[in-house]
Amino acid sequence: MRRAVAALGAVLAATLAASSCGPPSPELPAREVVTPLLQQEADALKRDGEKLDPVLRVRATWTIAGIDIQERPNDREKPWAGSIRFKIRSETKDERGQLTVDEFERQFDYVYSTTIKRWIFQYQPSPAP
Repeated sequence: MRRAVAALGAVLAATLAASSCGPPSPELPAREVVTPLLQQEADALKRDGEKLDPVLRVRATWTIAGIDIQERPNDREKPWAGSIRFKIRSETKDERGQLTVDEFERQFDYVYSTTIKRWIFQYQPSPAP
């Protein structure tokens, strides 16, 4: 009788231990998987940024200055953070044909979501003047 109670206790303990673990966590994507996806985001930003209405007489050239990816080890839903840096050259012609050139840099920050398996843009409000 004692053996049956001990065996039943062992089975119950094993069942409780197994159920408390929960479902296995999904595998986190490797850097080699998420890097090309962020590169695609950079290419799309470049393509869209250079599409300007010719009536505006503005020509913009977006050059990808860098793509950085950092691991976020304590966040299983968003395990990667990334940023895309651009150097942008804007050329504007006024009504007399005089050219004005502006050059500046922009950075776009993202996190990778394991739920939707995509990079999500992280809005960073500009500091107040």
